[in-house]
Amino acid sequence: MTSLRRMMPRPAPGSKKWRNTGMPIIVNIDVMLAKRKMTSTKLAEEIGLSPVNLSILKTGKAKGVRFATLDALCKALDCQPGDLLEYVEEERQ
Repeated sequence: MTSLRRMMPRPAPGSKKWRNTGMPIIVNIDVMLAKRKMTSTKLAEEIGLSPVNLSILKTGKAKGVRFATLDALCKALDCQPGDLLEYVEEERQ
């Protein structure tokens, strides 16, 4: 049996829809990592998150984020929550 996810076309890598699966919230952790010249591995160690869970969060595939995790991310990256999360209104069809 083929899953519905496999049948759906995949967006182009690097596009906003690729980074975020269906939600109008864009996660910009990768942008802040680049600005701070920090690796994902170092960030994961610093905030006590597994590299796999950080990857899920970075790619926008997480269904939610705890305030404690957001707090740890902001402290480690010396930024505000708005630097990590961005709301982009969905296009209406």
